[in-house]
Amino acid sequence: MFRPASLRHFILAAAMLLAAVAVAPAVATAQSSFPSSAGGCVSTAGTCVESPVEVAGVQRDAVWYLPNGRASALMLLEHGFSRSCANVNGTAEAIAAQGLMVVCLDEDMTAGNPALAAEFAEALAARTLVPPNGAPLPQRYVVGGHSAGGHFAALVGAGLVEQGYPDLAGAVLFDPVAAEGFSAALRSVSASGTRPVLTVAASPSVINLFGNSFGALSSLGADFVGIRLLGGSCHIDVEGEDTDLIGIVGAMCAPDPVNTARLRDFGSVWARDLATGTRTDTHYCTDASESLTCGDAVGSVLAGTRPAAAVIPVS
Repeated sequence: MFRPASLRHFILAAAMLLAAVAVAPAVATAQSSFPSSAGGCVSTAGTCVESPVEVAGVQRDAVWYLPNGRASALMLLEHGFSRSCANVNGTAEAIAAQGLMVVCLDEDMTAGNPALAAEFAEALAARTLVPPNGAPLPQRYVVGGHSAGGHFAALVGAGLVEQGYPDLAGAVLFDPVAAEGFSAALRSVSASGTRPVLTVAASPSVINLFGNSFGALSSLGADFVGIRLLGGSCHIDVEGEDTDLIGIVGAMCAPDPVNTARLRDFGSVWARDLATGTRTDTHYCTDASESLTCGDAVGSVLAGTRPAAAVIPVS
């Protein structure tokens, strides 16, 4: 199911080169229909602060989103390969609006950066991270990320489990791309389906290695692990208005506001539920194999034509 990191990098480089040659002349027509965004640290849901964190004695660039009021949990929201925290600004803001503190590390995510994932898990377990503005570090953690950042998040979650941290609530992933160790890490986070692992995925494509995370997601033994957007979906839907030309050319598609809005709705509601130990029934299915068990929000996406969608695992 998995491909070596070197093969993944080769495929990614080939995809970006192909896109640059074949798509660049038409890039003006492929642009997202979002209003333009200058990127950077922006929030209307609370306070956004660029503040480094110390991990294994090294200062790492990080962006924090502090909600209004006391945070219910800390969520890691990691950007994808060759991307930055600025590219997930809007999604981070949507999650912070649900009452979570969000942190993103502006670091290299090649193959999920296993070394940094292990070090960051240690820092989280030891509770040595210091949020900015004097905000207290929440006890409860949610791990999440996009693309290779989703692999990083799985590794961080597995590291927390290995160290016996008691308050890992689960994972929220956005079209994760698996590299070596992803399946084992996800199983550790899931704990035989007892700890939620939830995903909004895009249609299979070269850039997401044709949905190579689905095997791991399907093997967790959970009743519901998320939704897969189909018609018109794009690997960088999570970036929305915060994407750029490099993202569009590399993914060979542009985010659509409908897809991004749905992704942020599901992702932020799931994150809030994990943070607070609640369940918003509209956003889940009791049985992934039976659409009649799905709540209204899932049902409306499954029945919609823009975009079409399916439940993961897809039979």
